[in-house]
Amino acid sequence: MADKAPAELPENVPQHIAIIMDGNGRWAQSRGLPRLAGHRAGTENLRRIIKACVEFGVKYLTIYAFSTENWGRPEDEVSGLMGIFDEVFERELAELDKQGVQLHHIGRLENLRDSLREKMLAGIEKTKNNDRLVLNVAFNYGGRDEVIHAVQQLVKDGVDPDEITEELLSGYMYTKGVPDPDLVIRTSGEQRISNFLIWQSAYSEWIFPETFWPDFGREELLAAIQDYGRRERRYGLVLES
Repeated sequence: MADKAPAELPENVPQHIAIIMDGNGRWAQSRGLPRLAGHRAGTENLRRIIKACVEFGVKYLTIYAFSTENWGRPEDEVSGLMGIFDEVFERELAELDKQGVQLHHIGRLENLRDSLREKMLAGIEKTKNNDRLVLNVAFNYGGRDEVIHAVQQLVKDGVDPDEITEELLSGYMYTKGVPDPDLVIRTSGEQRISNFLIWQSAYSEWIFPETFWPDFGREELLAAIQDYGRRERRYGLVLES
């Protein structure tokens, strides 16, 4: 049975929240720490956000963990990130399963170290029957790459161009079967989408809190949900008064 939601939640809690977890490096630098310390703090913070999403009744959470462009970062940072992710999957999987989280991966599994890829696949298998929260981990993911991949699959399947619709193309995306995000949050105050869910977020509400990701906790998430609750979603239409 789901936890009772706090009274301060709006009636229309977003079903699907997506987060660009930005600001780890600047968080670390502001404390005189190496950038990897910020990334480690960011992965630790994810535990709090997952717990809060379960508490608030959010059904889908998509996190931007590592983009296709991130491979261009300094080699020692990329290697360090891979090591952190490797550790996190091994350490957190049992807790995710205990909380009823169903783990999904969106993106390409190529280029990942074997141990990380195997742990990710094992986690997906282990949690496949959980239904409290679906956690989509966008790892080695890029929005444009996703669209290209979907079109490639359409061509391979021999789909007639005249039969291609938004619904059909959506079924070829990595997020097949998952509703589009209602709310996208990018922490740290930067106001860019950075190639994240560019197909799925066409009509999402966006929020850009100034807080760096490692400090973005339960209360900050609640504030974002409350902000969302005050908005009127129009999907390009004019609503009747």
